[in-house]
Parts: sequence; C-alpha cells; structure tokens
Amino acid sequence: MFKHMWQGTWRGGSPAGDVHLRAREVISPSGGIVRGKFPSRKNGRMVHHEGMLELDAIYLFETSPRIAAYREQPTTIQYPDGDRLRRYTPDFELTLATGEFALVEVKHTRNLADGEVRHKLDCIAAHLQRSARSFVILTDVCLRLEPRQTNLRALYHRAPRVQPTLHACRIALDRHGNEFPMTIEYATTLLAPRAIDPYSLLLAGLLYCDLDTPICGETELHLAEGSDDAWFHIAQGRGF
Repeated sequence: MFKHMWQGTWRGGSPAGDVHLRAREVISPSGGIVRGKFPSRKNGRMVHHEGMLELDAIYLFETSPRIAAYREQPTTIQYPDGDRLRRYTPDFELTLATGEFALVEVKHTRNLADGEVRHKLDCIAAHLQRSARSFVILTDVCLRLEPRQTNLRALYHRAPRVQPTLHACRIALDRHGNEFPMTIEYATTLLAPRAIDPYSLLLAGLLYCDLDTPICGETELHLAEGSDDAWFHIAQGRGF
C-alpha cells in the first residue's frame, strides 16, 4: 500500500487542515457558473469549486486512495505563447500518495473543440512538460462516468466523517480477511463490533468492489491484494 503523506481531519465546525490561499479568486460572479464550497475530509477544510464539473472532480479526488490531498487554484504560472508571456492558474494541484504532484485542468469536452482554448492548453502542456511537471486535463467524459460517479458519491457520504485509523482497519482485516468476498450488508454487521465500516475500508483502498453496476447492500466486497491500492483510476497511466 502507498502511504499517504498527510491526512486532514474534518470535525464538524472545527476543521483541522491546511491553510490555503487561492492564487486566483473570483471578484464577481459571471455567467451561469454554480460556485460553492465542499467540506473536504482529505484536506480538513472547505474547498472552493467553480462549476458542477469541478465538484464532480472533487468527489473522485476524495475517494481515490492514490490522492493524498489536493488544493484548488494552487498557483499562477507564466508560459510562452509565441512571442508573448501569458499567465495561467490550474484548477487543482494533486498530491499523490507517492509524494508526486500533478496539476489539473477541469474542462468540458465541448470547450476543447474551441481552437483558442485548445491552443492555450497545448502551450501550457508543452511548457509544463519542459519543466518536468505533470499536467492533466480531466473532462466530463471521465469525471461523469456512470454509474461510477454516483457510486463514489454514495460511498463517500456513507463513510463516517471521522474515519477509523489505518492501523485499526488493518487489524480488523487481519481478523476477518480470510472471510472475503462478502456483501456490504454482511461486512457492516461483521465489522461493527470493532467500530470499523466497509465504506472506510473502500476509501482507504483496503477493499474494492465493482463500480460498473449500482452499489447496494448486496454488492460484493473483495480484499485488495498487492501493492497497488488503486481500485479505480481517474486518469489512467498518470499515477491516479
């Protein structure tokens, strides 16, 4: 298993997470973009999102065992565009469980068909590649993949806000690991005396289940084996 570099703790109205100052803040609302805040458990603070597609991305970041933490609008970089120097602020910076970082742009597929948008992102990608920095564009095609998106939202909200420690989870699995696979309903009953729940084990990457069908009490859980704790990938081949 990868070891997370840092884990925030969300405790109701008293979060204990990182202090983050966004590199770019919206001065006044424009268009029909829905803006909001999300109570991130991984970061232990409220995370801003601009638009519902960014919120979809946040749910995947929160539930992926390969992502240890993330920041919105983390920094502003300068990149060359012909003979001009332009500025760009990525939507997110991910801290992966391996300690690596990835800058992320969240964009609707239809917007990528615009020539100016495509040219801008190509210039940014080329600049970051020369700087040996990982840059990934996530679109609605992967972020809104169903029923995965709905399933991961359900798992996130069913897991307790204050989750058991990784040590406690592993002790429980040492005791009951040989009984898997089992249903979510049975695992909930079996693990309850140890104050462990199957949803926390899924989010920790210690268990996995099929995300291609709607999750219910009869969904079968399997024990994760080996060193790869990614039971789903957001960007295949990019480390998360």
